[in-house]
Amino acid sequence: MIREILQFGDPVLRECCTEVTEFDKELGSLLDDMYETMCHAEGIGLAAPQIGVLKRVVVIDTGSGRIELVNPVITAMWGKQFEPEGCLSLEGKRGVVKRPAHVRVKALNRFGKPVKYRGKELLARAFCHEIDHLNGILYEDKVLEWIEEDEE
Repeated sequence: MIREILQFGDPVLRECCTEVTEFDKELGSLLDDMYETMCHAEGIGLAAPQIGVLKRVVVIDTGSGRIELVNPVITAMWGKQFEPEGCLSLEGKRGVVKRPAHVRVKALNRFGKPVKYRGKELLARAFCHEIDHLNGILYEDKVLEWIEEDEE
């Protein structure tokens, strides 16, 4: 089911999310809905608070397949990159953000089993961007330079 994506200014986007403790059909449905919503909006990542659900849940697909993260934690980061980012909750705007070039993430899958990922470049940015959402942080808080639409 496609859900409504909250837009910048909605106070829910500034809330910190709670950890998931129930690995049930409801969580599976949430993950499925989030992925469908993200794909429909032509995004590469979506965090649960963006659809009004204050749980530590993220979906990402940068073109290499669906990644589901429950209670994700960045365990290591290194390097630097300065690349443009956008956000489904801040449509029509893009800005350059400093992020690590590489990250390691640990999380749980929809069944509560531990998973680990390594991301570089775009995937590293997506991990950082979406996990920030779980802590009430929006990429616009970190923008170094806004990009005008006609600059791209």
